[in-house]
Order: sequence, then C-alpha cells, then structure tokens
Amino acid sequence: MTRPYAPKNPALFEEGLATRREVLGDAYVDASIHNATDFNIEMQELVTQYCWGDVWNRPGLDRRSRSLLNLAMLTALNRPHELKIHLRGALNNGVTRDEIKEVFLQTAIYCGVPAAVDAFRTATEVFKELDAQASA
Repeated sequence: MTRPYAPKNPALFEEGLATRREVLGDAYVDASIHNATDFNIEMQELVTQYCWGDVWNRPGLDRRSRSLLNLAMLTALNRPHELKIHLRGALNNGVTRDEIKEVFLQTAIYCGVPAAVDAFRTATEVFKELDAQASA
C-alpha cells in the first residue's frame, strides 16, 4: 500500500479491529491489513468498521451465535475461503466441532448436499491444520 492508512471512522474502525482480532486472531488480521493495496484497502476498512465494529458488536446475539450463523451462510453461499476463516473464529468463540457438524448437517437439508459436503471437506482441512499445530 503506497498511501498512509487513515480510516474514515477511526473509533468504529478500532472497535471493529479489536473484535476482529478477538475472533479471528492477530496474525490473520495483521496480514489482512498489511497486505491491503491501494485497490482493496477500502474493502478492509468497510469490513473492519461495519462488519466487525457495528454488526458483530450489536447486543442482540452473542459471538457464538453469530459464528454459527456465519458457518451456515458461508456454506450456503459456497465460500470456502471465508468458511475456513470463520471456522477458526467459531472455535475461538466456543463453538464445538460437534456443533459445527450439526450446522453442516442442517445446511445439507436446506442448502443442498453438495454445499454441505464441501463445508465438511473445508472443516476437515482446518481441523487437521489446528490439530497439527496443537501437537507441534
């Protein structure tokens, strides 16, 4: 990124950045911001401010519930990259592997078996990575 980064709403950005770090981890968030370009920095700002700063911090649902919803929606939308990220976030938010399995079984019925099969495949990759890191 060639220009200095200055979010349009610094307070909401910082609030979102804190939430994003708590859910997804410092390494992922730092890489997302650091690797942003002049082309996509506004997308990082939008996601951080409004997704993480506003919606994820609303009082109506806890983070665990929001994670479960995200897993179902990302499965329905067939977004494996985002699903990987949010699988890790869901685990950070206290969602268990068994609960993740149940979400994917539910999506098989309402979103289609192929979407759920891909979600199970994606989760298996993430779980293997996490298990390898834990045993290292």
